[in-house]
Amino acid sequence: MKKKLLALLTTSALVLSLAACGSQGNSSSNASSSGSRSAADLSQPGNDLVYTIGICQLAPHPALDSATQGFQDKLTEKLGDRVKFIEGNAGGEANNCIPIVDGFISEDVDLILANATAPLQTAASATSEIPILGTSVTNYATALGIDNWTGTVGGNISGTSDLAPLDQQAEMLHELFPEAKNVGLLYCSGEPNSVYQVEVVSEALTDMGYTCTNFAFTDVNDIASVTQSACDSSDVIYIPTDNTAANNTETIANVVLPAGIPVIAGEQGICSGCGVATLSISYYEIGQMAGEMAYDILVNGADISTMAVQTAPTVTKMYNEANCGALNVTPPTDYTAIGSEA
Repeated sequence: MKKKLLALLTTSALVLSLAACGSQGNSSSNASSSGSRSAADLSQPGNDLVYTIGICQLAPHPALDSATQGFQDKLTEKLGDRVKFIEGNAGGEANNCIPIVDGFISEDVDLILANATAPLQTAASATSEIPILGTSVTNYATALGIDNWTGTVGGNISGTSDLAPLDQQAEMLHELFPEAKNVGLLYCSGEPNSVYQVEVVSEALTDMGYTCTNFAFTDVNDIASVTQSACDSSDVIYIPTDNTAANNTETIANVVLPAGIPVIAGEQGICSGCGVATLSISYYEIGQMAGEMAYDILVNGADISTMAVQTAPTVTKMYNEANCGALNVTPPTDYTAIGSEA
């Protein structure tokens, strides 16, 4: 009987929602948000609504996987079986985010988690009504073309950033390789946040006296050749937080390790695959932070337009023990070996 009553109430609510939307016309903007429940409905104290969240992840690799897991774990901890996740993975292809996000809108999700820059950009273009939280996004201003960044996106978007302080990353490279002269900056030219990181780190390293050269690959097909060019011209290589690089660390490692060129990485996943050291955040932690934000929006009725983008509270100097051994790199005692931090 309870199930029949719930079904009747749900059907009635849907009819009322569709009727209300019909009075507003048939514009694409209205269509994208026509079925979304209001914040007032979602945040009623003691309600037993089930919240549906769409998760669009750019690629399957450890950093992004960890952020998604942290997000899901936090919301499951808080909501139990009152939260449902619809997951879509773009397989490293930005264009694949479009049908995934369109599917979320068709499914009438209550919130979208955009895991990485391309999913965030896709979701932002697709709806101005459904709340969107980003995670594993390095710089929201760069990703969304925002001038005069104040820390808040506004509108229906907020989230968490995976940016470890870039000046400290440059200092790490200098700490480990003070005698180096030429630094190659290896990244994907198609990722705006990678371009941003390279610009900032290059400026910091140049001020320290290094000669910096950019080595940009366009996609997976030229990673090996561009990496080889970087090895031929560099004493050490810096790779920023870059999704394409993170998804192809084996290819990079197969070039840099035989060449004897160490890599400083922008995040732990890249370092685990092909680097010697990184200034790392916890992707699980920023996923959990995004989960807290989602709970506040859905259950407490928080205004996403006023929520500042959050960054990880701690960073850790970490090293890849195997790669350091292979390249005769001795990290300082305050570095933590990857895999021993648990």
